[in-house]
Amino acid sequence: MALLRLLSLPVRAPFLTLLFCVAVVLGNHWNLVQPLFSNARGITPELFWSLELIQVLTVVVVCTMPSLVMRQFSLLMAYSRVMTLMVNLLVVVTVGIYLLFLNMLSDLLVLASAVLLARLDLARIGISFRPSTSMLLMAFIVFTGIGLGHLLPNPAQGWFAKNLVPT
Repeated sequence: MALLRLLSLPVRAPFLTLLFCVAVVLGNHWNLVQPLFSNARGITPELFWSLELIQVLTVVVVCTMPSLVMRQFSLLMAYSRVMTLMVNLLVVVTVGIYLLFLNMLSDLLVLASAVLLARLDLARIGISFRPSTSMLLMAFIVFTGIGLGHLLPNPAQGWFAKNLVPT
């Protein structure tokens, strides 16, 4: 019965599927952008991927364990899970609008919003993990999606682009 509940989790919490899809798109996007950074700024591919994955891990940790990471930030957030999620969502959206205006870190803001929505979706269906388990689950979903996106080919050179897009 537990295996059936685990397998039905993407249907019961569709934002987990959305989180995976966002990670796949980001992995593919970073795979396409990486040569531009290597050529234009002299960044090695290893350094590029290391920095991107450290940023992703930071976003996942901050968004999945806010009561542990930001305990000193606000005592109000430590009292209620809902208040913690709402304050984090407000901070991400407020800072996100400013950073999107500057065209900085937009990928990470999309990822942070997807992680927070996935956490809210899990809370909606009544699944409550320990913070470390939740962080490992979200990190597994995100890193698996990024890895899969990294393996996907360039969408502008594929069969769909050649046959379905008029030239």
